[in-house]
Amino acid sequence: MRNQFSIFHFLLFFFLLVFLLTFIQLQLITLSFEKLGLSPQATMMLLLGSLLGSWINIPLFAIEASPPPEVIETPFGLLKPPVIPFTGKTIIAVNVGGCLIPLVFSAYLVNRLDLPLPPLLLGIAIVAGIGYFFSRPIPGLGIGMPILVAPLTAAIVAIVLGEEYRAPFAYICGTLGVLIGADLLHMNDIRRMGTPIASIGGAGTFDGIFITGVIAVLLA
Repeated sequence: MRNQFSIFHFLLFFFLLVFLLTFIQLQLITLSFEKLGLSPQATMMLLLGSLLGSWINIPLFAIEASPPPEVIETPFGLLKPPVIPFTGKTIIAVNVGGCLIPLVFSAYLVNRLDLPLPPLLLGIAIVAGIGYFFSRPIPGLGIGMPILVAPLTAAIVAIVLGEEYRAPFAYICGTLGVLIGADLLHMNDIRRMGTPIASIGGAGTFDGIFITGVIAVLLA
């Protein structure tokens, strides 16, 4: 979950876009998706769709919520949350790039490769549990989680449970595990975060969902 788009998110998106372009030049992303059976052209389409979709949040419903605290205590000290207009309600939305596209692509992999569902569901549950344990709601900001926790967990799960399907297991367990553990399982915390909009899948692709999938595939 993340709060509404702001200048901070724009700057973050810009620098991450530069990072992504460099990443592509090193062919790491292409290599990871080649493991999933995608051509370079299909990989580029997926990347562009994820990037463009990260700007789009589809509202679902609104819930009553409390205003954010004036000061937030974090492991790094006291933090004053950004001043955002708040009406007492939080709109729950889904992010296209960070939620819908990973869901569709995961379903495509399951169908095309005929993946065994019992170990796959177990892997997703393990990553979701680890993601929930390590993620924390930050009032006025969103859900925070160390970025390497989920991909490392997904890679280990894929190695243990995936057998010849390690790459797709890593991607699916990593992305869906983060969506479930860091976002959906924290739905009850949204009322206390004081944010106008909470988007499942984050402020965009790079809240951890996309990077989790890429790193997990590379490690598996």
